[in-house]
Amino acid sequence: MAFKLRYETGIAATIQFIVITALNFLNGASDTVKQCTTPNSTTSCFGNILTNSIFFMMITVVFGVLWLIGFAAQDRRSKRIAKLLIAGELLLCLVGLFDLKYNKGAVIGEIVSVVEIISSLWVAWLAFRLMLAKGGRVKPIRIHKHHKTQS
Repeated sequence: MAFKLRYETGIAATIQFIVITALNFLNGASDTVKQCTTPNSTTSCFGNILTNSIFFMMITVVFGVLWLIGFAAQDRRSKRIAKLLIAGELLLCLVGLFDLKYNKGAVIGEIVSVVEIISSLWVAWLAFRLMLAKGGRVKPIRIHKHHKTQS
């Protein structure tokens, strides 16, 4: 039986946090190695390491905040917290789209952007379903088939 998340925004945000943090670490490490090993590079290796470290920490903090909001929305089943999570995830989706459009050439960077977009839409969808439940149970979406009546 497959594990299906219906309203578990905390679990989804945890998966998002782990995957995006790992991918951003790989992206930063790859970028640093590439720039530090390039001959005649105009940037300093130490400056690049420092910049990438600060950028990585900022990204980790942002995803950590989204992670906490995801767990708060799941635990409290609050419509307001779910809306805040949706807004944060949609902002993240826009950042991912921006990165995908303007960071051409770096394969890892493009993978990070695609994963950001997909995971942010997924978590936002779970938060939207949680918001629609208005503090109650999130029920599976079912399509009712209409049967013809015979006369």
